[in-house]
Amino acid sequence: MISVFSCRENPNVRISHLIEEWMGKSIIFPSELVFMSVEGNLSSPLNTSWDYAIISYVDSVSCLNCTLQLDTWKDLINRKDSIFEKNIEVLFFMHPNNKQELIDLLKIHQFNHPVCIDMENRFSRINGLSKETMFQTFLVDSTKRVLAIGNPVHNSKIKELYTKIIKGEKLGYENKNDTFNTEVSIKDTLITFGDFVWEKEQKATFTLKNTGNNPLVIEDVTTSCGCTSIEYSKEPVRPGKEIKLEVTYKADHPEYFNKTITVYCNVESSPIVLTITGDAK
Repeated sequence: MISVFSCRENPNVRISHLIEEWMGKSIIFPSELVFMSVEGNLSSPLNTSWDYAIISYVDSVSCLNCTLQLDTWKDLINRKDSIFEKNIEVLFFMHPNNKQELIDLLKIHQFNHPVCIDMENRFSRINGLSKETMFQTFLVDSTKRVLAIGNPVHNSKIKELYTKIIKGEKLGYENKNDTFNTEVSIKDTLITFGDFVWEKEQKATFTLKNTGNNPLVIEDVTTSCGCTSIEYSKEPVRPGKEIKLEVTYKADHPEYFNKTITVYCNVESSPIVLTITGDAK
């Protein structure tokens, strides 16, 4: 079974437990769900067979434009046969606050791929989906069994993982050379902004200290939402030194948020998951 996230520090222990819960679990599709495109209702893609399917769920129209990244999904869908070299279905289940607002957004982006607008939230409820966005996109096989978790549009490493699984390639974990690994300590993995006026940009800093014997190398840092941006030095961090990840959050509108920052680096617990929360009023 494949684990996308595994970390020793809280709240990462909770995340690891969620991964263990989902790996190998079968996705359930309620029979009453209807798929549509911007041109009207469609026959359900669930009636077709596939080698693998990428299933993506969005639970709110809040920040949908940056969370869903429709144009990037369109590009992946148009190129999926050449990328994955198998019969791949891509399924979208959306539970928006405002159905018409979602439809308008789909039209603006000319997103003609089938989408299930699930106003009753049946798909999420029957599968017991997490509210965390990192656990709302899945790679499943032809029997609907979960093989991996993560969004290939948000994260190139997840896309690479999906491709390797689909092609039947070895994931290479057993070849990982620990000689060049190091260790890190993090004072806070969760930063809460509390209540603030939604138009006001929020900033926070996560500090990672290299407590091992080798240079710390940050390979990549990704966020769960386009509202969150990260700045950091690309230089290796010498043993005993620190690196600061400067996080900026800019709300599109009032909302409560829980966003994740995923840090890929040369430590055993990589990727490291950091979290920012708050209530933009």
